[in-house]
Amino acid sequence: MNAKVKTARLSIISNTLLIIMKVAVGILSGSVSIISEAIHSAMDLVAALIAFFSVKVSDNPPDSEHPYGHGKVENISGVIEAVLIFIAAALIIIEAIKKLMGAEIELENLWVGSLVMAISAVVNIVVSRKLYKVARETKSVALEADALHLKTDVYTSAGVAVGLLLILITDIKWLDPVVAILVALFIIKESYELLRRAFWPLLDSAWSEDEVESLEKKLNDMEVNYHELRTRMSGNYRFIDIHVELPKDESVGDAHKYCDEIEDELMASFDNLNVTIHIEPR
Repeated sequence: MNAKVKTARLSIISNTLLIIMKVAVGILSGSVSIISEAIHSAMDLVAALIAFFSVKVSDNPPDSEHPYGHGKVENISGVIEAVLIFIAAALIIIEAIKKLMGAEIELENLWVGSLVMAISAVVNIVVSRKLYKVARETKSVALEADALHLKTDVYTSAGVAVGLLLILITDIKWLDPVVAILVALFIIKESYELLRRAFWPLLDSAWSEDEVESLEKKLNDMEVNYHELRTRMSGNYRFIDIHVELPKDESVGDAHKYCDEIEDELMASFDNLNVTIHIEPR
């Protein structure tokens, strides 16, 4: 089992345990902000499951139906996860507004809720850091999306914990649904950022400016005469199309050898790279 799959499985286990804790304490305390966090973690669990299966599929080698590989599965999973986060935020806001507009808010055992939220924040800090580390190493969009889910959960859990402590100190119970709404607004912002990052590569968007600059520097250092350089991303896979100029009397064998050297140099510098070279006479 590769590192991506192992890390995705870790996220599933941690989210499952946190959901159980949050639901139990939410029912015990009657706090809508804790219930909102349970809903958030439920979405995180769904996202973790999606990430788990998408990283397994995206690592499958190219086949006759998918000659360019399965990398975009990770982008699709990122889009789905972003939509799920948005839905979770909407549900939280609806429940919070019902609390504000409804009868008197009854809250109990808030110190237990605050402790559970603090534990949740600590657990998600540890797991999200692990996810980010593996995502950077493997260029995995799905793991990055899952890490973002848990990162938002860190902030929202900490916010709910602080809100519950304030209620304990001040006895202002309407703070509970207000904190829940603030949590939801933060989640909506994060879901938009995730959707933007996951969706655009589905349209074969180019590498980032920094990455393209690094690629061009590498080509210039190799003294390659080129033009019509194009780049695109597909999950954690990278693609380059480039026109390389060679002397018109260059033999086919020498041209092929030169192109192999270019490919080897580039593939040593950029992970999961596929290079297509078109030769033109100079």
